[in-house]
Amino acid sequence: MTGGSLDQPVQYIKGVGPERAQLLEKLGIMTVKDLLYYLPRDWVDRSNLTPIIKLNPGTLETVQGVVIAAETRQVRPRLKITKVTIKDATGFISGVWYNQPYIEKIFKRGYEVIFHGKVDTYRNYLQIGSPEYEIMDDEPGENTSVNVNRIVPIYPLTDRLYQKQIRRIIKFALDNYLPELKDDMPEEVIKQYSLAGLKASISSLHFPEDFDSLEKSKRRLIFDEFFYLQLAFLLQRYGIKKEKGIIFSASGAAYGSFMKNLPFSLTNAQKKVLNEISSDLTSGTPMNRLIQGDVGSGKTIVALAACVMAKDSGCQAAIMAPTEILAQQHFKNIQNLLKGMDISCALLSGTMARAKKAKALEGIKDGSTDIAIGTHALIQDDVEFSDLGLCVIDEQHRFGVLQRLALVKKGKRPAHSLIMTATPIPRTISMTVYGDTDVSTIDELPPGRKPIKTHVFESGDTNRIYSFLEERLRQGEQVYAVYPLVAESEKLDLKSAIEMEKHLAARFKEFRTSIIHGRMKKDERDAAMESFRKKETDILVATTVIEVGIDVPDASVIMIEHADRFGLSQLHQLRGRVGRGEKQSYCILVGDPHTEDSIKRLEIMEQTQDGFKISEADLEIRGPGEFLGTRQHGLSEFKIANIFRDRAELSAARKAAENIVSGICDADHIEKERLVRIIKQRYGANFDLINIG
Repeated sequence: MTGGSLDQPVQYIKGVGPERAQLLEKLGIMTVKDLLYYLPRDWVDRSNLTPIIKLNPGTLETVQGVVIAAETRQVRPRLKITKVTIKDATGFISGVWYNQPYIEKIFKRGYEVIFHGKVDTYRNYLQIGSPEYEIMDDEPGENTSVNVNRIVPIYPLTDRLYQKQIRRIIKFALDNYLPELKDDMPEEVIKQYSLAGLKASISSLHFPEDFDSLEKSKRRLIFDEFFYLQLAFLLQRYGIKKEKGIIFSASGAAYGSFMKNLPFSLTNAQKKVLNEISSDLTSGTPMNRLIQGDVGSGKTIVALAACVMAKDSGCQAAIMAPTEILAQQHFKNIQNLLKGMDISCALLSGTMARAKKAKALEGIKDGSTDIAIGTHALIQDDVEFSDLGLCVIDEQHRFGVLQRLALVKKGKRPAHSLIMTATPIPRTISMTVYGDTDVSTIDELPPGRKPIKTHVFESGDTNRIYSFLEERLRQGEQVYAVYPLVAESEKLDLKSAIEMEKHLAARFKEFRTSIIHGRMKKDERDAAMESFRKKETDILVATTVIEVGIDVPDASVIMIEHADRFGLSQLHQLRGRVGRGEKQSYCILVGDPHTEDSIKRLEIMEQTQDGFKISEADLEIRGPGEFLGTRQHGLSEFKIANIFRDRAELSAARKAAENIVSGICDADHIEKERLVRIIKQRYGANFDLINIG
């Protein structure tokens, strides 16, 4: 069968069948359209294969030859080396693999193969370490033109799928189904931004004629991915702005009393952001604002001030935090700040006792609770608000857009939305992550805070590190000791919290030690944290469960072991657990970094405490996928776009989307309907879409 629907199951394409369809499903390929959009991860120029005699050590090369030998040798008790030697008309070269003896069975004498990788020499013989390889002996009906003498695509694969198989299947799909693909981008946008045609771009991305056409095709698909996400965000934002919002009072009695009784003065940055929030809340349209600020910059106070405005306006507020520990801390801190005021707070979490939870739910439903503070338990079906007017979401990147919308929709009327994050994100990146929000930045720390002194030590410096800890403990200060694992692991040679709590208790006998980790029961974690907060213990051994929001002013030292195993933003968050009082604080990073990235991370931590600089560096090192996580709605849809590398295309796509929504771009009614349909398909009904224009 040729031609047909792009929604047809991939199983029925020539060369696939039920078994191979299951393998393709692991790659997210279920339909013909999925197959067309399954893009290569790399391209290798095989139009001019290099003769072996002309290979240069230290360069990336592609060679073709015939297998003349394949053998595996045990060179040490834990090291097996497999060597496959090939020859062409000019010489010999070997592919070398370590502890992969199964490789030997893949290569049979006389097979025609291709090796691709970095050429090296060993005892004057040419070799390539762990090369990418292909066996060129064709299956019946194999189309060799897609495998050699051209720029060849390299696809991400799963077990029992091979490059030549996927190339053959995709080539068949392109030849027989590509004409069915419709280009829904408005004609005016294509002309204005000089975009290549969609069909030609898809074809060229798989099998480019040259690298110039490949780059033009990449640009088209990158633009598309950014454009549709930005359009979805803008429609969501436009839809929100069109709705009538609850008009808050910014000068009510409770707000005046709250500001007057604060035990400290707000920074200028806090005042500026609070003015922006106040302007939103009194505007008559629903607020949708992000506050980003470094660790300890005072975002929670600003958010609480907005919650007090909700009280003055006869509405409830909800604060959703990513962990129980952070929710509990917010609850305690907020109760202290509201002491003596007629504002009631309730805590709601998934592990609460049934009676306590029922009481909290009742207060939220009947309106006797003014501020509900909790985890994702706040968005469960059994939570009903009397009149929710403001939603505060702390560390949204741990929730994702859809969970934020689920909380906002708990209101009878469109509730105001305020997001807080301590992971500062560069502006071009925030356009993608928080594209439907206004952004405010608190870029000033409270006065009196001393910069945290950060030092990196090797794991062998234990005596020096412990002597320093003992010195601080004798001065009445408290210490966090952080480890990557809860318990010992046979697979990972890393120190664990449970093991090290015993070790530190024995080493620092004069001082009191406790432990906190994610496997403990809630009441045990609460007791350990409260004990540390009250200075009943001196050393708190922990995992990264303390990463966000824990606030103990007398804790002035944090020691992070195996620091080279943590990401930059995570190290910065952990470091933020100290430096919250007036004492000089210290961050001790212990590790033995072996990679360029891990060395760079620890150097950056020593050099700066600027969260924005750290965020930029983390983004560069890890890439946007790891940096942001995959839960961000829309980001996981990117197949080719990179929000760090392709910032220019992101800005252009954003502008094009703005022109569509504002009506500057003269798209016709049919084009607008197509755009809405695509966004619904990609992002679901949770994006509250409106008709364009």
